[in-house]
Amino acid sequence: ILSVEDTMESILTWYQEEGMIFKGGSGSGVNLSKLRSSQEQLQSSAGYASGPVSFMRGADAVAGTIKSGGKTRRAAKMVILDVDHPDVEEFVWTKAREERKIHALSQAGFDMSLDGRDMISVQYQNANNSVRVTDEFMRAVENDEEWQLKAIKTGEAIKTIRARDLWRDIAQSAWECADPGLQFDTNINNWNTASNTARINGSNPCSEYMHIDNSACNLASLNLMKFLRDDGTMDLDSYRHAVDILFTAQEILVGYSSYPTDKIDQNARDFREIGLGYANLGALLMALGLPYDSDEGRAHAATLTAIMTGQAYLSSAKIARRMGPFAGYETNQAPTNAVLAQHRDEVSRINPTHVPEDLLSTAQSVWDEAVEQSRLHGVRNSQATVLAPTGTVGFMMDCDTTGVEPDLGLVKVKKLVGGGSMNIVNRTVPRALKNLGFSEEQTQEIVDYIDEHKTIIGAPHIKREHLPVFACSMGENAIHYRGHVRMMGAVQPFISGAISKTVNMPEDVTVDDVADLHLESWKLGLKAVAIYRDNCKSGQPLSTAQKDDNKEDDQDGDADGQAPSTENDTQEAGEGEESTQHGDSSSRVNPATRTSDAEADSGGFVVKSPLRRQPPRRRTARIFEFSVGGSRGFLTVGEFENGEPAELFITMAKQGSTLSGLMDAFAISISNGLQYGVPLTFYVRKYMAMSFAPNGMTDDASIPMASSVVDYIFRKLALEYLPHEDLVELGLVDKAAGDDRQATLPVEEATQEATPEETLENASQQKSDAGSTGETEEPAMDGSSEATGNHGTPGAQKE
Repeated sequence: ILSVEDTMESILTWYQEEGMIFKGGSGSGVNLSKLRSSQEQLQSSAGYASGPVSFMRGADAVAGTIKSGGKTRRAAKMVILDVDHPDVEEFVWTKAREERKIHALSQAGFDMSLDGRDMISVQYQNANNSVRVTDEFMRAVENDEEWQLKAIKTGEAIKTIRARDLWRDIAQSAWECADPGLQFDTNINNWNTASNTARINGSNPCSEYMHIDNSACNLASLNLMKFLRDDGTMDLDSYRHAVDILFTAQEILVGYSSYPTDKIDQNARDFREIGLGYANLGALLMALGLPYDSDEGRAHAATLTAIMTGQAYLSSAKIARRMGPFAGYETNQAPTNAVLAQHRDEVSRINPTHVPEDLLSTAQSVWDEAVEQSRLHGVRNSQATVLAPTGTVGFMMDCDTTGVEPDLGLVKVKKLVGGGSMNIVNRTVPRALKNLGFSEEQTQEIVDYIDEHKTIIGAPHIKREHLPVFACSMGENAIHYRGHVRMMGAVQPFISGAISKTVNMPEDVTVDDVADLHLESWKLGLKAVAIYRDNCKSGQPLSTAQKDDNKEDDQDGDADGQAPSTENDTQEAGEGEESTQHGDSSSRVNPATRTSDAEADSGGFVVKSPLRRQPPRRRTARIFEFSVGGSRGFLTVGEFENGEPAELFITMAKQGSTLSGLMDAFAISISNGLQYGVPLTFYVRKYMAMSFAPNGMTDDASIPMASSVVDYIFRKLALEYLPHEDLVELGLVDKAAGDDRQATLPVEEATQEATPEETLENASQQKSDAGSTGETEEPAMDGSSEATGNHGTPGAQKE
């Protein structure tokens, strides 16, 4: 964890320090909240500061140039900004805006895959971004209060915003591109063992290591499956012994390691932070026949985590008895012992009916002894455990699942940074089937079915009650995303640091779902949370295996290097060892495009599904009453948060009439297009000047004549929502007349034969809209619109 001061020298030193860290194969994180915002003046001139987001570009370029250790891993990097920093709004949208560029460039045929040659042209792709939120901000969100963004130097309020508006922006950006994540500052510092020395401001790239600035932590992990006996019990003596051995080895390494800066060297030796953790939890629970998302599964995980951390601190106290406590212990004796007591107290909250007696009693006795020994001798290490992603070391340890994660899928495909891919098959399934009582013959039949169909659903002998045991992060039999957060909430009280964990969410979740999950994470006492919505990023390093009809695509690979399109695609977000985290939904992309020079030569096309931008559940709507050629009607326009049109409602006749049905169908089509990223200018250009009855004079002074209702509607939309330069380009206003929003009369009917590309685009759009249905109601007259099943709303259509 680095630190940056508000000086140019410190900023440039930050670049250099990170580069050396990446060169050595490690990762770094930094909180940039000490840097003045772009809204604050410089003392040396009349100009304004560049702001942290600007300086992030330089650091991103360094990280993108240097691979971690010079081999197949990308540099691992975290950037954090406090929630009251004046530039936090810009920071929130940084990666979402860039992800839209990635989608557009990918659709244009550029190689925007994980390690693609054209990816270098896009910024901010080499770091995980997180917003640091306090309990004060969270209460402001709950109570719908105002929130002040404060100057760095003076502390005075520069801007006042609604807390819920910023909260919504965070959720929207995370929905689009999985960034930013959240770090809960108050809870983090409530568990700070060195609070008398400094507060905790930052974290490592994956948010599992959180301690004082300019500090380091060496990580190690245990394979939990190695301690599971054939009879389904845990070998707790071996487990505790392994913790002792590995923790002692890590403690020795602290003194023999070299560090990238003098400050980190000093703090690492003074506070001796260690990050012992585990992997294969998901496989262990599956082997025990316990669903990951169950009270029993969470209780087992919490107890095993408590034993690990308690034994680690007990080992630390025993080492301190011989070698002395860490150098900062004397100053921080009170907070250290208070935090250890908090850990012990949390053991009593584990439900004894959900976990074997020997596990729980071991956890209680270990923590009682650890607290007693620490009070007598102190502890050698200010931190003992974290839950790291283990994405790379997990493969070295022959694990089926990483860190605290469940399995991604029973059969997976991992894309490698250096090129190529590898199939990963979960070998825990046969063991789980055996523990569930299946015979060897039945087990083999089920495994063969999974190999062929890439799912356990529909397998012979499998009953409905068995499915939760084999539920994975993604796929048909998926763990609900709240199950991920609840597991984190179960184990967090027994970890010194935090948890590197992706909360995988299906593609069809809404922004409100993301916001609700963020809120639940805070209430459960997490220190950090990051979500990943399936398929929100153009390239995903980890995906589940394809169905039969996609096997050919799997072998050849997408020409642009993207992960194969599948309902089960996902990325191990927040993982420093694979080092990309947290993509876009509302990007302006064409549904079909050539994917590479080679494929373009053959005339091949790949049809891709554009991502839908959902309007908020409660949204503003504008209603326009009009008359064209004596026919009266209402045009209702529902809007996105930024005021852009999101949906149309057109009422011209009584429900059930032919005209009413046609206008409903037309409005649904336009609404879908707007939500899938079709520019309004495209629609205006296509529909303006169409001529058919009713037509003639209108009662709208800005559009006195209309050649049809459609002509009126789209010229009205243009005048209300398009900037002046677009109106000039469309010929709707005179350039010299200024922005008076007075439409010119249509000169001629626009007719043009569709190009082959437009024909393909229209066909793809029709296919994506096929099956969409909706029932209409009279438009609301109060200027507001909610998702009540009307056409053009998310609730009205089955995508």
